[in-house]
Amino acid sequence: MWGLLLALAAFVPAVGQGLGAPGTSVLGLVPPATTKAPISTPVPRSSPAQQPAGKDNGTSQQHVRIRVIKKKKIIMKKRKKLTRPSTLVTFRPPVTNSTAGALDLSKEQEPGCPPLGLESLRVSDNQLDASSSQSFGLGPHRGRLNIQSGLEDGDLYDGAWCAEQQDTEPWLQVDARHPTRFTGIITQGRNSIWRYDWVTSYKVQFSNDSRIWWGSRNHSSGMDAVFPANSDPETPVLNLLPKPQVARFIRLLPQTWLQGGASCLRAEILACPVTDPNGLFPEAPALGSSDPLDFRHHNYKAMRKLMKEVNEQCPNITRIYSIGKSHQGLKLYVMEMSDQPGEHELGEPEVRYVAGMHGNEALGRELLLLLMQFLCHEFLRGDPRVTRLLTETRIHLLPSMNPDGYETAFRRGSELVGWAEGRWNQQGIDLNHNFADLNTPLWEAEDDGLVPNTVPNHHLPLPTYYILPNATVAPETRAVIDWMERIPFVLSANLHGGELVVSYPFDMTRTPWAARELTPTPDDAVFRWLSTVYAGTNRAMQDPDRRPCHSQDFSLYGNVINGADWHTVPGSMNDFSYLHTNCFEITVELSCDKFPHENELPQEWENNKDALLTYLEQVRMGIAGIVRDKDTELGIADAVISVDGINHDVTTAWGGDYWRLLTPGDYMVTASAEGYHTVTRSCRVTFEEGPVPCNFHLTKTPKQRLRELLAAGAKVPPDLRRRLERLRGQKD
Repeated sequence: MWGLLLALAAFVPAVGQGLGAPGTSVLGLVPPATTKAPISTPVPRSSPAQQPAGKDNGTSQQHVRIRVIKKKKIIMKKRKKLTRPSTLVTFRPPVTNSTAGALDLSKEQEPGCPPLGLESLRVSDNQLDASSSQSFGLGPHRGRLNIQSGLEDGDLYDGAWCAEQQDTEPWLQVDARHPTRFTGIITQGRNSIWRYDWVTSYKVQFSNDSRIWWGSRNHSSGMDAVFPANSDPETPVLNLLPKPQVARFIRLLPQTWLQGGASCLRAEILACPVTDPNGLFPEAPALGSSDPLDFRHHNYKAMRKLMKEVNEQCPNITRIYSIGKSHQGLKLYVMEMSDQPGEHELGEPEVRYVAGMHGNEALGRELLLLLMQFLCHEFLRGDPRVTRLLTETRIHLLPSMNPDGYETAFRRGSELVGWAEGRWNQQGIDLNHNFADLNTPLWEAEDDGLVPNTVPNHHLPLPTYYILPNATVAPETRAVIDWMERIPFVLSANLHGGELVVSYPFDMTRTPWAARELTPTPDDAVFRWLSTVYAGTNRAMQDPDRRPCHSQDFSLYGNVINGADWHTVPGSMNDFSYLHTNCFEITVELSCDKFPHENELPQEWENNKDALLTYLEQVRMGIAGIVRDKDTELGIADAVISVDGINHDVTTAWGGDYWRLLTPGDYMVTASAEGYHTVTRSCRVTFEEGPVPCNFHLTKTPKQRLRELLAAGAKVPPDLRRRLERLRGQKD
């Protein structure tokens, strides 16, 4: 008969609830008295997927995994793991394998505490200490959950804390700086493409003064609890303490690790602040925002509900529409915000934000949901900045380009999703490498001297291979391309996560097979301006005391970088947008933490709020106008706008209106259209808020007028007949 170990799911105190009320939480898995095997992880601590959409932040629902044990064979849901050596372990010192030393989880556990902040960098480097380190690049400051190594081992940016080989009693220590209620630990192994190192078990100790320490003890035996750790380098493993401990310091003491490897780990600590009755410690800085917004992670159902609520609250300035479906059939919803939603107003520019291209990079999704709430609330309040933005601009917000990937990450929870799970769509396609490569044909034509006379420098067509029925193009990608072609977007930003930097096109290196190379566009000055505007108004990027996220310090370059000079990305959405449409698009890496805990969302909103608004306002930078037929005063669609010295043109929309982003300066601008005489004029862009009007009236060529007359069955006027005869005589 199968023996079952069942874990109960219940509501636990959410962030901001402090210690919570007794009896409101249930901890993980409780083995029966006869079971000798310790209970390990992964067990989602507070999976957002289990939190009801209609609830506020007061509660969150515990999501746990059920383990079924038949005799001594453990049956769990299979996970695809990295190919690695056999997980033999080295014992230093020996670990008790008896029931007395095994971890015993009690019903008193309270796993509702948020992360202390190792991954998000709220915990500073000087709060981390260790018994020893193999090198500076493997120091305690590198022992952060999901930290990524550089390309080379042995540099300053390795992917974990690693103790020295001769260290027989290694430990990693975190100073919380305040009395803290510790409830759990999440660990990973070492991130490296060259080595396999991870800890397989560890003990935990606590202290108030870093001198006197006590351990986390097993309830049934009273002995120090031994926590099972990792079996591969990347999968986060959660262990909840048998009993929460209040202390200032916490130590992780590796007991066993992979044979032939080293004692290496990355970690996050789950902890709640507690009140200091003696007032000996300064209060921890509060994370928060005064804006009355919904600071939660939203799965597909909750996202749709929230967007509907915003639409109902502000029906006159919002419209929800879908641009297509994901591979699993989830709709790609867009929130449009404008004073005339549903229509393109002549002379009003179109801008967009896209988030969730990588499903596990969740912050951008939540920021766009917060932005639509904020714009609605502030418009109703009569805020002049927001009112002008919505009356002069048509804004489109796509919070989830990859909803299938997000749902995968969401079910795992913010701290257990790891670095890559949910990144790809359901077909395993990386959407940011899935757009058509238009760079290569353009550069080949430039090398042959064919641009712009034979091959245009803009609106390059889709390659034949890309539109074949069997082409490997994700439905999400096709939907976004159709969206780009349908609406005359001028400006866009693609919101990602995992770093703190703004990157701009080109994303693909011009030299074939080059891993990185500075590859600017003809509009490099505009792209650097746009990137600097966002980086310069982002609070986190402008913090002079912040440390690098992973292996590069982008603050040395103003937190902006050319995408190809960072790492080459063939088939990126930014490059495609620039070469296939009029739209200028950048990538914003919003946070070191791809999927921050929801208690950090208020601070992340404050970090990005002004930057999101200021970037939208940059659509006013440069020149704008309407190209009209001189005789009829009707707008001319698809007229080409060229700027001397910039080998990239834009075209007019169907009403003849256009927008050309330019930095301040004097420009010679030319408007041309088939069947019309070309017109060139001077346009000056100043530092004052624009755009500068730069309109054109084009006159039909005699040949075009003749075509139109003949098509209408009319007689040719005498003056036109004489002009045509003179032209024929000049040719003869």
